[in-house]
Formats: sequence, structure tokens, C-alpha cells
Amino acid sequence: MQKLQLTLAIIKPHAVKNPVALSYIRHVMKNKFIVIKTKRVSLDTESASRFYKEHVGKFFYKRLITFMASGYIDLHVMGHSNAIQLWRQMLGPTSVYKAQFQDPNSLRSLFGISDTRNVAHGSDSPSSAEREIKFFFPEFSFYEWHNNEEPLYRKGPIVFNEHLFKHVRKL
Repeated sequence: MQKLQLTLAIIKPHAVKNPVALSYIRHVMKNKFIVIKTKRVSLDTESASRFYKEHVGKFFYKRLITFMASGYIDLHVMGHSNAIQLWRQMLGPTSVYKAQFQDPNSLRSLFGISDTRNVAHGSDSPSSAEREIKFFFPEFSFYEWHNNEEPLYRKGPIVFNEHLFKHVRKL
């Protein structure tokens, strides 16, 4: 098995509130990725503003910040040999309307409501993934992960812990 690349997945508030969407998305995640870390948080507008600071000044910025602070979000650090591209491919186009025409089976097509409420976020590059994971999981050590944990996850055996919603090494 190739080395695992990490990505951050954020399940947005409207999807966390929708049991059908959340169940479907989680099923896809646990079967396609190794889920390394998971947590549910409620962002305040200040934290949402810091996370999405590259969008300051764009027409959708205020709407995005308000929405992301409107309820709980689920955060997942996921591993796969091609985690970033695979997750973004599964999400489909950022625009829900484009997703419905170009990729009708994508998560955004199935569960997105609008371009802001487009179901989930996915890191767009390895450097973004590292920055975004550090934002939400400041205790996570990439050095420790890549040098000590990652080889063990690749070798296995691993099992999925439904209660924790993450894969764990079977001892």
C-alpha cells in the first residue's frame, strides 16, 4: 500500500442536521478512507472568519461565515494514498447547480442546497490540508503521524470504531 496522504473534510451545518445526508456521507468516508481523527464543533464567527480569511472581500464571505457559525460542523482528518483528489472528486464541483448537471452522483449534487451550503469542504492541496488540519486539530503532529503512526495504519490490521467514528489499529 502507498503512503497515506491526509486531507481535512468539513461536513457543513445543514448536512450535520440532516440524518440521511450525514449517514450517507459517513458511510462513504469510512469505506473509502482511513478516518484518523474526528470531532464535532460549533464555530463562532471569529473562528470561521480566521479559517476562511482567504475569502475576505469576496461577495459570499459574510454569508459563508454566518452559515458556518450557524450550527455544528463535523471535522475529519482522513487518509488515503490520494486523499485530497479523491475527496474533492467525491464532493463534485463547488457549485451545487454545476454538480447536479456535471456529476449527479456527487455529494454536493445529492445533498448541497446552494454554493455556500454545498455540503462539505475538502482541502485543495497538501499545504492547505496541513494548514487546515492544524487549525482544527492544533495538537496533531504531522511529524509524529508520518514517522510513527502512518506506517502502522498502512500495515494494519485496522478496524473501524463506530462509536469514535475513526479507524483504529487492531492490537
